[in-house]
Amino acid sequence: MSARFTDKVILVTGATSGMGRAAAERIAAEGGHVVLAARGKDAGNALATELGAAGGEATFIPADVTVEAEMAELVRQTVERYGRLDGAFNNVGAATAIGPVTDIDGDAWQADLALNLSSVFYSLKHQIPALRANGGGAIVNNASNLGVVGAPGMASYSAAKHGVVGLTRSAALETATDGVRINALVTGGVDTPLLRGNLGPTPEESLRAAGAMHPIGRIAQPEEIAAFAAFLLSDEAAFITGAALAIDGGMTAA
Repeated sequence: MSARFTDKVILVTGATSGMGRAAAERIAAEGGHVVLAARGKDAGNALATELGAAGGEATFIPADVTVEAEMAELVRQTVERYGRLDGAFNNVGAATAIGPVTDIDGDAWQADLALNLSSVFYSLKHQIPALRANGGGAIVNNASNLGVVGAPGMASYSAAKHGVVGLTRSAALETATDGVRINALVTGGVDTPLLRGNLGPTPEESLRAAGAMHPIGRIAQPEEIAAFAAFLLSDEAAFITGAALAIDGGMTAA
């Protein structure tokens, strides 16, 4: 594997599971210093130990992405430890309010926005100055295909992810001359523990049904998303910013 991230410091939120974990593993394998951020301390420390045992460099810092003060402290501790920040994969997200618009409770709506949109705003607000101070870098925000299309019963999640795409594009324009690139991933279904936990009593049947919704005939593996995120974080993607890039097996094309 290449060493695109040698001596680079990359922050990953939601790092202990699914796409975040796969991205952390990929970046560490390519020589990066990975800062793992998540709420679960045991899982975070265990992953940092695991990546270190495999020859990587990883530090776990507990943080709740919905709390701005914790995101500010996360970036502060990262820069204090490593002296710099080169990139970030803002990956946290989940649909928490399911049902018709008319049935969604106001508190549930706000919780979905906090987890899926405000968290990215807080992340960008404090990551961008650190990248500017370092002379530039790259940020990837995990949006979802529901950031560009709608879905019945998932209005708050879709609204939040549409917000992530708009936030990504606006922030990218604000930082384009600073050497800071910001892009969004438009992902389809991904085989993560979170997804499997929501599939009910017949997960394999549900996985096949989910795969059938994608023109390519299956859902993605976390490692496939991680590979694309790593490309966007690397210098190989130096001319890409302000983009919402589909990695969704053809779903939005259909």
